[in-house]
Amino acid sequence: MTALPSFVSPAIESSGARFSSPESGAPFSVLVVEDQAVMRAALVTELHQAGVTQVLEAENGRSALALFRSERPDLVLLDIRLPGEDGYWVARQLREAEPGEWTPIIFLSGLDNDLDVWRGIEAGGDDYLVKPVKPIVLVAKLRAMRRLLDMRRRLVTVSAELHLANQKLNEMVELDALTGLVNRRGLDRMLHAEISAARREGKPLTLMLCDLDHFKRFNDTYGHIQGDECLRQVGRLLREVCVRPRDIAARYGGEAFALVLPNTPRSGSMTFARALGQMLKLLKIRPAGSDEEILLTLWRHHHLHPR
Repeated sequence: MTALPSFVSPAIESSGARFSSPESGAPFSVLVVEDQAVMRAALVTELHQAGVTQVLEAENGRSALALFRSERPDLVLLDIRLPGEDGYWVARQLREAEPGEWTPIIFLSGLDNDLDVWRGIEAGGDDYLVKPVKPIVLVAKLRAMRRLLDMRRRLVTVSAELHLANQKLNEMVELDALTGLVNRRGLDRMLHAEISAARREGKPLTLMLCDLDHFKRFNDTYGHIQGDECLRQVGRLLREVCVRPRDIAARYGGEAFALVLPNTPRSGSMTFARALGQMLKLLKIRPAGSDEEILLTLWRHHHLHPR
């Protein structure tokens, strides 16, 4: 029977300890940074037996950084004493390579004193294992780090879901329920943003305010249901004419509407307003059997110059 290296406990053969169940199916990769080939091989063997999906190997800090950036392992086992830059330097570089992220780092060392532990934590490490590494202890550390990593991933997922939900909520709050256009609240926010962008970029900006002539008489004569349908049709028309990504069509209030047209000079906005009025005439918005027509006319027109 082949003798095991002195730095690995015989429990490696008998414990059968795994940091995750074989049926879990969740992938997990570990980067082993160790300059001694025999020690590195023993760790790789133990990790495979413990159920680690993928084990990456590096014998120095530079190759460890390259592997970390390209493969993004789930955990790093990092020896302190390495040729060239030591493990503390490597740990700091690993942390700089993942801003906003977190990969568990467990230091490996034959030294066992409080100063080494302190230096390891200060450099960005999360735990510390003293060589020779006992397999049962290694598996326990793997299980603990995986549990922390899974918890963090769940928190990140929940945070992303909350952010998306908040975005959707804000969109709903800034939408007019009747027409589906941006409402007054959304218009105020977006208009301020476009004014800032126009000043920053030195581009023209047009704000067009419009209302429907004769709408009160139309509403009083044919009722609010027909009046609401009229507003919905106007809303659809305004959405269709706002074809550029930053164009904004909004319901200003009642039968008043607003258009925000970035990078649109005065001459272009006047042409646009006349064409819009003609398009609404062609719609002939009126209840069946009625000769009443609702015309969209220019109520107020502002051409904004960035200062």
